[in-house]
Amino acid sequence: MKIMLLGTPGSGKGTLAQSLSSGVGLPHISTGDIFRAAIHHKTKLGLEVKTILASGKLVPDELTCSIVFERLTEPDARQGFLLDGFPRTIPQAETFDRKMELDSVILLELDEETNVTRLTERLICPDCGAIYHRTFRPPQKADVCDTCGGTPVQRPDDQIEVVNKRLEEYYRLTAPLIRHYEDKQKIHRFNALQSPAALLHEVQSFLQNL
Repeated sequence: MKIMLLGTPGSGKGTLAQSLSSGVGLPHISTGDIFRAAIHHKTKLGLEVKTILASGKLVPDELTCSIVFERLTEPDARQGFLLDGFPRTIPQAETFDRKMELDSVILLELDEETNVTRLTERLICPDCGAIYHRTFRPPQKADVCDTCGGTPVQRPDDQIEVVNKRLEEYYRLTAPLIRHYEDKQKIHRFNALQSPAALLHEVQSFLQNL
């Protein structure tokens, strides 16, 4: 299966993809994870991406596509994948569509007020990528990652000023993908307000019948 997760930043795509990945045996391919790995290793690409993300803007289409397509050639992605954060623009989608076809686009829908709260209270473990939330899903022990013992932190792009810019960028550049994939009859909508467990169950049931 070739699945794409679509929704605003903070709608729960990353959390859902991590759970789905282990459940259906498909790799979770996140442009965010790819970029953060480059930043962590201080590569030339990482330094370029770090500056772009810190400003709340999107990484250019050409750069993003080349990175993702390289990842999709790896052995674990040959039988399918879960795309999280790609494509993000119509040009990216058109480039992707010329190379392969998605089986489904899972759209997570969330109101803007809840969206902002989720983002500004989100914490990420810089060591393993585990996702937490100060209110709804804090680590079992304060400031200690449940998975690896690292220290979850707020990403610079989850600060309120940058969050507002990210949402503006989403509605301007990424939201048009909804119509793009509706025209291809690939969009399937899910309520992202429900608990992660309930959302996971609903999406898993849908994929089993896909």
